[in-house]
Parts: sequence; C-alpha cells; structure tokens
Amino acid sequence: MFFEDYKLHKNAKIRDTLFWEYDTDKIDWQQMKSLVIQRVIERGRMDDFYAILNLYGIDGVKETIKQIPYLNDKDLSFVCSVFEIEKEELKCYTNKQSKNQRWNS
Repeated sequence: MFFEDYKLHKNAKIRDTLFWEYDTDKIDWQQMKSLVIQRVIERGRMDDFYAILNLYGIDGVKETIKQIPYLNDKDLSFVCSVFEIEKEELKCYTNKQSKNQRWNS
C-alpha cells in the first residue's frame, strides 16, 4: 500500500483549512469520520492522509471510503488504486451506475 509508512508520521495533523465552515476545536472527529475522510480525499495533502490513517487506522479508512456517497471519477480511481479497493465495493460507484444515463447527442 502507498501509505504503509503512516505510523512513522505520528505528528501529522489535518489542516484546519479543510474544514473552513467548522470550528475545528469543537469537531467530534469520530462522529464526523465520513466527512473528514472525504475532505482529505478531495483536497488533502500527504500529512492529511497520514493523520487520518493514524486517527482511524487503515481498515477504518477503507471501510469509510466504501460508504462515501459521492466521489468524482478522479478521486474514485485514486482511492481504488491507493487503498486497493475494487470500484464495485464503493457506494459512490454503485450509485453512479444505478442512475439513468442521458444520451449524448
């Protein structure tokens, strides 16, 4: 796995700027786990990824990724590759497949 050395980065912190609309001193990091992981996937840097891996563990991050309702195609491909998840396991992929596609003219 790409982030296998995450335990060497114990001091990594999630940047406050990822949560501009929240008071980060009052965030319940466990209750908002899905939002935190989604924001890091969409806008995070290496330290942000190390921080969520240290906070939630690899299995916790992978299971949460599977339940995220929406990721764009680039982020979906990224998490599948980096976390070794099949796209069919992702809720965001199965949701996208079940929607009616419009014809391109």
